[in-house]
Amino acid sequence: MEWDRALAIPVGVILMSSVESAGEECWTAVPQEDMKKTFREQGLRNGSLILVQDSVSNDNSLLPKQGSWTNIVNELNWLQVKNFCQLESEEKQVQIAVTVHTVVFDIRIKAIKELKLMKELAENSCLRPIDRNGKLLCPVPDTSTLEEAGVKMGSSLGLCLGKAPTSSQLFLFFALGTDIHPGAEMEVIVEETLSVRDCLKMMLQKSGQQGEMWHLRKMDWCYEAGEPLWEEGATLKELMICSGDTLLLTEGRLPPLGFLKVPIWWYQPARLSGHCESRDHSNHPSSQHSSCGAAPTQGAPGPEPAEVSLIYLGDVEISEEATLVELKSQAMALPSVSKLAVRSTALLRVWTVESKRPNRLLRTDWRQLKEYRLGRRTELCLELLQKEEDLGPQDVLLRTQLRIPGERAYTLAMDLAWDTTRGWTAGSLRQRVADFYSLPVEKIEIAKYFPEKFEWLPISSWNQQVAKRKKKKNQDTLQGGPYYLKDGDTIGIKNLLIDDDDDFSTIRDDIGKENQKQLALGKKKSREALRAQSSDVFSNAEISTRPRGPEASLSIRVASFR
Repeated sequence: MEWDRALAIPVGVILMSSVESAGEECWTAVPQEDMKKTFREQGLRNGSLILVQDSVSNDNSLLPKQGSWTNIVNELNWLQVKNFCQLESEEKQVQIAVTVHTVVFDIRIKAIKELKLMKELAENSCLRPIDRNGKLLCPVPDTSTLEEAGVKMGSSLGLCLGKAPTSSQLFLFFALGTDIHPGAEMEVIVEETLSVRDCLKMMLQKSGQQGEMWHLRKMDWCYEAGEPLWEEGATLKELMICSGDTLLLTEGRLPPLGFLKVPIWWYQPARLSGHCESRDHSNHPSSQHSSCGAAPTQGAPGPEPAEVSLIYLGDVEISEEATLVELKSQAMALPSVSKLAVRSTALLRVWTVESKRPNRLLRTDWRQLKEYRLGRRTELCLELLQKEEDLGPQDVLLRTQLRIPGERAYTLAMDLAWDTTRGWTAGSLRQRVADFYSLPVEKIEIAKYFPEKFEWLPISSWNQQVAKRKKKKNQDTLQGGPYYLKDGDTIGIKNLLIDDDDDFSTIRDDIGKENQKQLALGKKKSREALRAQSSDVFSNAEISTRPRGPEASLSIRVASFR
């Protein structure tokens, strides 16, 4: 039987499966002059594969980029193209058969035809991948293949108005720094040779913002404001800005080189007072306790260590050559700080902020800021003291809280300065805590609190271990694991004279752990649902493959070697 009569198609492209020397099954086009030959003359037999493709208007959407006809059959798959042109159409989405070598332009033209849209869209449309949240990503170039564009089989593309960027252009998202959330981004196509300054002007104009007190920041991977683009005269290409990046329009002019723009926060933990040696109880509700060793036993228990409250005060622009005390002075000049009536810079502690918590204590007022290596993204918080302090380089500042007997709660925190010149040992810390609270060292238990885990880790006096070969003493140090003790850590103290309970935890810890457990369970269910949804998508997009023959039993005979 002849091809034309058997397939009953006057115009079409027919591909025939063949086997190369390497054993790969490939598709070979049947020349037009061989269309009058019979199946037998073409070498077809039972089980042979043929593929018929519509070739109207030379639309060879399954052809590779170079026009070669050899494609592995298993590479064939589907893409879903949705209509985002906001034009009337009978179809909202179509499925198109593709391979990894299919050119994006061919897919776009075929989608326009199958969606029955105007032919004029061929000159003013583009294809954009759609992520799992339904967001349209950066357009893919017309000239690239699906493999080059990184488009996976079974994924969805949106047919949108507007041309895709050329090889010398960048497609960028941008948003106002005060409105950072998915879906709030605007879009712009710019030349990669555009300067940061001109790019800023273009984005301000497109977003309708006025004024010159703006700068650009690049959004980081966790969807937060990253480093500012300091070099306003540099091109986007020089700063390695790529298509698909998100820039943030942030209010405020960038400080000149050598200056820092530091956000300042206010941090005031609930505690009794400063160091035990210099505490002043005259104006404190617990003023009846005049002895260092007498821990407060009346009044409501103090807040749990997990609670950290930071209040934003404003930004300070200051030279890296300035000292820490000059930073304190400028911070005191902020309108929000002046209302707090801070009498002296000596009554202010300065901490770095990390993960919305005080992290590193900056001490020594006369040191220059550049010696602290703050960086341009550092944020600081101020803590008000009741008495001046002078912490040395070997002093570690700890928050100590005495456990209330018979209750799963602690008293208000008291600051303790621990001199580590004799070593970071557990025994040294236990002795310092015992002296601070005027308790026998053998009658106390101490533990470090890990607020991110809602856990207390008891600190025991380790025995020094002697190495068998080197006979070297390994001193126990609280600087290393598992304690990693540092400034600002919370230490819980248990008085064994009146409290023999082994538990350090509180009711808030139980609630925090349960919330973390529920959150982890919710994330697990979301991942399972997403995997199930992905499996459905790929199963629906599956195409028919080579029909399998009937299953046959397999028997293996093993010779006897006895």
